[in-house]
Amino acid sequence: MPVESHSGTARAPRAPRTDAQRNRDRVLEVAAEVIAEQGTQASLRDIARRAGVGLGTLYRHFANREALLEALLHRRFTHLAERADALAATAPPERALAEWLYEFTLGAGAYQGLPAALMATLNDPQSPLHADCLTMRQAGGRLLGAAQDSGVIRPDVAPIDLFALANALSWIADQAPTLAERQEHLFRLMMDGLRPRSDRD
Repeated sequence: MPVESHSGTARAPRAPRTDAQRNRDRVLEVAAEVIAEQGTQASLRDIARRAGVGLGTLYRHFANREALLEALLHRRFTHLAERADALAATAPPERALAEWLYEFTLGAGAYQGLPAALMATLNDPQSPLHADCLTMRQAGGRLLGAAQDSGVIRPDVAPIDLFALANALSWIADQAPTLAERQEHLFRLMMDGLRPRSDRD
């Protein structure tokens, strides 16, 4: 929104100072490393220390933990939404859905604690993660609808069911690393369950 100057003329909002942008980028870079190591409940103080900034600087850029996660995940969610559209245009409905779901499942397990954080956004429109997550889920829902219209996925599956099942697979690997090697097998079992019964007999 334009800002009015003392002379009464409108001027564009000031761009972030170079050093402020550098600090923000550095915090995000370090946060990705620390959260990958420690999970979504990683210490913000530790992130600030390792980024070489004060905790106040971190909070000036990211008001809370969810705002920091939103910034980290925005690119991932945007990619998944765009990926769904690309698959819809180039692959048969069932393959498009399966490839997208598999990519989502792997991504949801990128950080320890992320599957739980994603589920928490479902009923919290105020969460900074909610809007990006909703856009991503809607893109997956379109793939689901196309697969159902083609008859390869059972009609009683709702988009929220799909999200919950895929997220549950990520949660299993998150909570029980010894089962991570079974993730592909579990994914195939999930896909089998999504098909109409006649296709599974």
